[in-house]
Amino acid sequence: MKLATIDNGTRDGQLVVVSRDITRYCAADNIAPTLQAALDDWENCAPKLEALYRDVEHEAVPCERFHERQALSPLPRAYQWADGSAYINHVELVRKARDAEVPESFYHDPLMYQGGSDDFLPPRANIPLGDTSWGCDMEGEIACITDDVPMGVSKEDASAHIKLLMLVNDVSLRGLIPGELAKGFGFFQSKPATAFSPVAVTPDELGESWRDAVIQLPLKVDYNGQPFGRAEVGQDATFSLADLISHAAKTRNLGAGAIIGSGTISNKGADGGPGKPVAEGGAGYSCIAEIRMIETIADGEANTRFMEPGDTVKIWMDDAQGHSIFGAIEQEVVSA
Repeated sequence: MKLATIDNGTRDGQLVVVSRDITRYCAADNIAPTLQAALDDWENCAPKLEALYRDVEHEAVPCERFHERQALSPLPRAYQWADGSAYINHVELVRKARDAEVPESFYHDPLMYQGGSDDFLPPRANIPLGDTSWGCDMEGEIACITDDVPMGVSKEDASAHIKLLMLVNDVSLRGLIPGELAKGFGFFQSKPATAFSPVAVTPDELGESWRDAVIQLPLKVDYNGQPFGRAEVGQDATFSLADLISHAAKTRNLGAGAIIGSGTISNKGADGGPGKPVAEGGAGYSCIAEIRMIETIADGEANTRFMEPGDTVKIWMDDAQGHSIFGAIEQEVVSA
């Protein structure tokens, strides 16, 4: 099924069930007022929401036109937002650009940071930027929403806790990252508000494109109206979402509504080296930092600038028939 949160003037919005083609919706507040409320009682709410989804598909209930611009992020705020780095190719490029080795542990022990979860951007909201020197970058990712996950859950059991999937624009301020990491205490100011796709979907909606807790479809990123990234999510993934859930829950429970991100989707080139731009027949990139790292490795310096006011980004995913699955994140950078 497909779920969304409509802006109704309240902080957490209104839960709605969305048709498979993302054109219609029916309010679900008689089942749960918000998505978080549904997740808190998922065992009871999920079957009722599935029944309503079938009714929406069969046009057996009154529906309204679904406009993606009216949607908030499926969870406008969450108890937990932890972002991993499932694509070690991205880390390898960043390290190589500064002549640093990738520690061997990175290949079996995922990187993860705890992001700000109290204020997510709606998928069509502007990205406010206070200073262009901060190096504003998009990061196209996948994320899952879990139910209650027990501490110490195994990788094998973690998949069952994935209840919903979303797309992500994990906005990063690259110019602030080095200073923060140098303090030895991780990201904070360099990771502003994140945006998620208009629609969250249950894994079964992906059919054969959901395998081993990894989506097997390309993530599409356009930058200023031009194809920028078409990276295959199921390719070059060092870790699955189940791996990342298990990692996050090693020493703590994860509460219902926890969001776990994949990190930037990143593919190697056909020859095993750095990937090429879409215009050159490659899969392109899901963030600007990656092409800058490739430029640095090849030419000794980066030539592609980071995002500035007026720049736009669109992130979406189509199924095998070319139909949008999650709706699109479409944002413009503006001066704060």
